[in-house]
Amino acid sequence: MGSLALQALALGAWLLATAPAYAQSDEIRRAWPGTDFSRIGVDFDEIISGGPPRDGIPAIHDPKFRPAAQETRLEDREPVMTYVPETGPARAYPIRYLMWHEIVNDVVGGSPIAVTFCPLCNTGMVFDGRLNGRKMTFGVSGLLRHSDMIMYDHQTESWWQQALGKGIVGQMTGQSLRQLPARMESWSAFRSVHPDGLVLDQPDWPRAYGKNPYQSYDTGRPFLYSGENPPHGIPPLERVIRVGDRAWPLTRLRREGQIREAGLTLSWSEGQASALDTGEIGQGRDVGNVRVQDGQGRDVAHDIPFAFAFHAFHPDGRWMLGR
Repeated sequence: MGSLALQALALGAWLLATAPAYAQSDEIRRAWPGTDFSRIGVDFDEIISGGPPRDGIPAIHDPKFRPAAQETRLEDREPVMTYVPETGPARAYPIRYLMWHEIVNDVVGGSPIAVTFCPLCNTGMVFDGRLNGRKMTFGVSGLLRHSDMIMYDHQTESWWQQALGKGIVGQMTGQSLRQLPARMESWSAFRSVHPDGLVLDQPDWPRAYGKNPYQSYDTGRPFLYSGENPPHGIPPLERVIRVGDRAWPLTRLRREGQIREAGLTLSWSEGQASALDTGEIGQGRDVGNVRVQDGQGRDVAHDIPFAFAFHAFHPDGRWMLGR
């Protein structure tokens, strides 16, 4: 199929189609002897193999950075995850790296954070890595639920639903990570606002960085997802801006340019490529840059999932459709 990632996904699809749910569940449990399966917060049969084994998609630990002014490999329209700490320079985590690693465990200003991205759901989120005074670090389990990555922590081997930042299996079941304000924007937008910022350097792994192994994914159909389609006729792979349990369709924000609702201001500007469109990440169609702020102009924690993912994880959520 031309890509190790797509081959792994195809294997996962084959496993899903051919293995009885109970057999796959037993196999999954045997692969995690350190996980406390007496505590499960979801229907375990919803959890499936995505293809790669635990850490088959390697999370990044001890990341290296370089000054933004010295970075020449990124195209202007390439998406990056931007995190601006209270002190110190802003940091950009290019999707070209997160596409292949999905998690970056970083320490900023002495505080641990987890930068996460699930390509199948387009959920890019940054979490505080501290929980009840304990430092947590995360890896990629190779498991999926509703097409979304299940992370695991190295401290207890509990499983976490990335789209919710919530523990779903193991000792940490029911616990929630605090999502931090961050945004997905173009490399050009980051560089223009943060010329003295830092950018994640290329990891030392043999990966086709800059290539999109999920070519045409966001114009097709969700992979390894069997749940209901979103309501109101919204296409499953339309991007939405999620804040809490509310979702604004990106098509609406793009049309209006700015939306002021629910005490928030949502803004859109052109110039960011879809990472999940063409084979080259920087050449994807323009999906634009989104910013979400509160009434005091402060950035608000949000993400931009596909509509099917919002509906799957927030079935009673509010769809902000306008008039």
